[in-house]
Amino acid sequence: MALKYSRQRTAIWDYIKDRKDHPTADMVYEGVRKDYPKISLGTVYRNLMLMKDIGKIRTVEVGDGAIHFDPNVSEHDHFICSCCGKVIDIDVEDIARIKELASRNFGGRIDGYSAFFYGICEECIAKAAHAEPVPSSDQEVLR
Repeated sequence: MALKYSRQRTAIWDYIKDRKDHPTADMVYEGVRKDYPKISLGTVYRNLMLMKDIGKIRTVEVGDGAIHFDPNVSEHDHFICSCCGKVIDIDVEDIARIKELASRNFGGRIDGYSAFFYGICEECIAKAAHAEPVPSSDQEVLR
């Protein structure tokens, strides 16, 4: 599908193409409007969905109510930080074997898979390590 050139679409693609954090349409909008202050959230969303429809990006839904956009359209897995909500690509060796194992007990055809891993990302762990401890409710706070 040949698309008519659009500076805004190019700016959206330039913003998302190398990202590993799976931004939402709101995040893309905030990033792109620095260079295109008159761009609308609707324009950003429509262009992201168009890119998805033509296979240039994919969407990832992680249960937070938002659609995240991923420029990596190959099969891969994701880590979701339970602290900050960040969605990160994760490289897991031999996880493709799960597709093979699932096929053994399933009469249909499995064309793909998606695995989500949950926990706390490196940045949140580092922030917590540098944060002052919060006193529990039964500890007296000295001033």
